[in-house]
Parts: sequence; structure tokens; C-alpha cells
Amino acid sequence: MKDFVLRAAGAATLAASFAFGATAFAQESSNRVAANTDWSVFVGDNPKECWGVSAPKETVNTKEGQPVAVRRGDILLFVTFRPGKSGEVSFMGGYPFADGSTVELDVGGTKFTLFTNGEGAWAGSPEEDAKIVTALKAGADAVLTGRSGRGTLTRDKFSLLGFTAAMDEAAKRCQ
Repeated sequence: MKDFVLRAAGAATLAASFAFGATAFAQESSNRVAANTDWSVFVGDNPKECWGVSAPKETVNTKEGQPVAVRRGDILLFVTFRPGKSGEVSFMGGYPFADGSTVELDVGGTKFTLFTNGEGAWAGSPEEDAKIVTALKAGADAVLTGRSGRGTLTRDKFSLLGFTAAMDEAAKRCQ
């Protein structure tokens, strides 16, 4: 329970930081240190953090089973490393998730549940993060399905090409 509370508190802080332009933060930032196919690696100081990030290759939005056009902010899948800690998986959906909802992460038929807070979603524990990272390293793509506060169902497909190299680089930089 303590880990969940800490992650939820961190979630609010991380979500707020992304509200100020995740694309600029993650893809145009001067702190990018590597690019591995579909994944980029960034390093930040104070606190020391290293992360791999990617944008989806495909996005589908539906309401009542019908495709709909919606306006979403930046959609990003992250794995963040801190000194002495393994990777933490997070997803920014580009909209506020429905209260009390979860996001399903599917990697080659292996499914995980992420809790939501605002526009972000996270695994419930470091052990779950480790299982997800292992699955992502072995997979070809990851599909994240969530529900917005307005009832729109979103399905975002991320390529995992370059994921393992990006994670190895980010972990090495934040040992």
C-alpha cells in the first residue's frame, strides 16, 4: 500500500510536468542522449533520472463502438530509471482518464493493468514494472487501451523496435 501511495503522489507531479508540453520535454529536449529506432533516451538532473520514451505508431478512438475524431494531447509511453531503482513504466494518454478507471497494456497477448491518475497511468509496484519491462523487451509492439472521462475508448499501439537498446542505455546512465 505504501508503494501505491508513493506512486500516486509521484503520478500527480509527473502528470503536472507533462502538462507543460511533453513533446518538447521528451522529443525536442536538449537532454536526449540516444535514439534507438522508435525509442529515445533522455537524462535529467535534480533529481537524477533517465528515461526511454516513444510515441504511438497507431491510435484509434471509439465511442459506442464507432470511430470518432477527438483532440488529445501528447501520447507517450515511458520507462524511467533512477539511481538504485529499476525501470518504472508510465503512460501519458493525452487526456484525463475516467475516474477509477484502469489502462490495459497488452504485449503479445500478455496483459497488464495500470492504475490511472489524471492523464497518466502506472503499474502498481516495482515487481509489476519488472514484469512489464521483461515483456516489452520480448515483444514487437505494445497496445494500451484506456477510457477517457468523456467515455471515449482509446487504443494506442507502440512499436518496440529499439526498446531493449534504449532501456539498456537509460539503465546504464542512471546506475
